[in-house]
Amino acid sequence: MQTTFVETVEQWPLQQLIPYARNARTHDDGQVSQIAGSIAEFGFVNPILVGYDNVIVAGHGRLMAAQQLGLEKVPVIVLAHLTEAQRKALVIADNKIAENAGWNEDLLKLELSEIEELGFDLDVIGFSDDELNELLEDEDAGLTDDDEIPEPEDQAIRQPGEVWQLGEHRLLCGDATNQDDMEQLMDGDLADMVFTDPPYNVDYGNTAKDKMRGKDRRILNDNLGESFYGFLQAVLGNLLKVSKGACYICMSSSELDTLQQAFRDAGGKWSTFIIWAKNTFTLGRSDYQRQYEPILYGWGEGNDHFWCGARNQGDVWFFNKPVKNDLHPTMKPVELVERAVRNSSKSRDIVLDPFGGSGSTLIACEKSGRQARLMELDPKYVDVIIRRWQDYSGNKAVLAATDRSFDEISEERSVLNEAKNDQAFVEVPE
Repeated sequence: MQTTFVETVEQWPLQQLIPYARNARTHDDGQVSQIAGSIAEFGFVNPILVGYDNVIVAGHGRLMAAQQLGLEKVPVIVLAHLTEAQRKALVIADNKIAENAGWNEDLLKLELSEIEELGFDLDVIGFSDDELNELLEDEDAGLTDDDEIPEPEDQAIRQPGEVWQLGEHRLLCGDATNQDDMEQLMDGDLADMVFTDPPYNVDYGNTAKDKMRGKDRRILNDNLGESFYGFLQAVLGNLLKVSKGACYICMSSSELDTLQQAFRDAGGKWSTFIIWAKNTFTLGRSDYQRQYEPILYGWGEGNDHFWCGARNQGDVWFFNKPVKNDLHPTMKPVELVERAVRNSSKSRDIVLDPFGGSGSTLIACEKSGRQARLMELDPKYVDVIIRRWQDYSGNKAVLAATDRSFDEISEERSVLNEAKNDQAFVEVPE
């Protein structure tokens, strides 16, 4: 059997190409955008195949991508040697035969990991975020349980204004209402999305039960009364200035209207409320015990927002409360944060959380290959976040200004604190 080799690649204007009316292969908008991204990144390296009559044999998706990119000409190979039966068969075979190939997953993981380490955007390769996450996720990545957090120390080691580098993540001990602090945290970058859990203005962690247990779980800025609206508007205005994508903002149902108004007044566009349906409620004095928490979902007015989640997702999310949440009163399960992060960002995107709390957003970013930017006002919880990340990842945090490790500085400051405490107890003779 004689094999035909086609050597001539021609440049044709798009309007000269005729789509095959009975092409059974479908291309949705997302897949066409993937092809367009590939062409933009690598060039038009796979010519469109046509018959003698200019009807496309293979390359309908590439034509649609070229139209999306606004190209005037595309590379074309004319298959004038094919019979009518061969042409019809090739239209199907060109698509179907490729589907029959498989993957050596070990080699694929190795290649993808090396490509990612080189800083290349994996989105143009064609795998979905979920597929990439499954391929790249190290089954033993978490050395501790996702929701495990260390006990806060009695005396904080971190100091306000310090920026800590935790692998690809940054953590600032600072004030989310302060625009200078926000800009220091972002260091010239824009966040691709926001997930945050502000104080609820309900004085959590200062209950009679906490006092009986001898625990102090109070959250700073959690009992502001009527000034809560101004507090929220200042924070939301700051975060919208340094972000360009979706915003997920947790809140108590009692202050939901305050949050929505503050978000709009700060320049946000509200889309919906996501309801976190918990597996159990906390007993209170209400007639009906609340077993849910709302999450505002929106983005900056005039901004685009990225979405890569499945279209069959509802706005009621069923996740169990963390088994041990007595160390931080509003702690969110990592898997809840991770769903939002995977739906609204890509691999290596920047996720902003100006209320770091116990660090759940950081762990969700560590798991999903995103870069977290966290701020936390309370130095005690800055310590908790760093220790939690170190325990989970096995890596070491460093002070950005000096590159000295968290453990080294902690030991040094602990000695100084002990010396100060000892000095305070020395009796001074009259």
